[in-house]
Amino acid sequence: MDRILIIEDDKAIAAIEKDYLEIEGFSVTVAEDGRKGLELGLSQNFDLILLDLMLPAIDGFTVCRRLREKINIPILMVTARQEDIDKIRGLGLGADDYIEKPFSPAVLVARVKANMAQYRRLSEKKTPPSEIKIGSIRINTGTRRVYADGREVELKNKEYELLLFLMENVDLVFDRETLYEKVWGLDAVGDNATVAVHINRLREKLEENPSEPRYIETVWGAGYRFRG
Repeated sequence: MDRILIIEDDKAIAAIEKDYLEIEGFSVTVAEDGRKGLELGLSQNFDLILLDLMLPAIDGFTVCRRLREKINIPILMVTARQEDIDKIRGLGLGADDYIEKPFSPAVLVARVKANMAQYRRLSEKKTPPSEIKIGSIRINTGTRRVYADGREVELKNKEYELLLFLMENVDLVFDRETLYEKVWGLDAVGDNATVAVHINRLREKLEENPSEPRYIETVWGAGYRFRG
């Protein structure tokens, strides 16, 4: 049985999340503050974590960063905060996706299932050690290491998966919806603004001039492509 950790201080919201996920067959544990959530997340084996940002004891951003330093499972932010900067910050700290409050329980369950299924598919995929190199960007798919101009670049999970997909499909244009489906495993369920955040993060880490990218190109009105 898949195990989910909910880190949420609003008892009513936590109860709704727990009830709907348990109906779907998940085993659910709830932590009501950041300190307890961090302790549970690091000491027990969960398959996915739902993380509120506004938490007592330790805020959700700090919890996300410290969890991501140690574990590799999907982390979904659940937040009532609308500011783009908060979403960008959370995704930059290693969260895989976010869900805005108020949310439909059906959407919550769908996002949880899709993120978990995508993570499992990628984890079970047997990829022999090989290398993809385009210009000065190089990926070793066996070790999941990425290099730009000879220096190693640290990427979060979804940043790596998005870059790999684009480089495997060099010069092809993909819109946000398609990229969200291919990398996050969701079809018209998620917020594809997540894609734009991850594209910007990749440019900041890989491009010599992120404002005028050489590789990760925006094709206006169509989407994005990795230019060979």
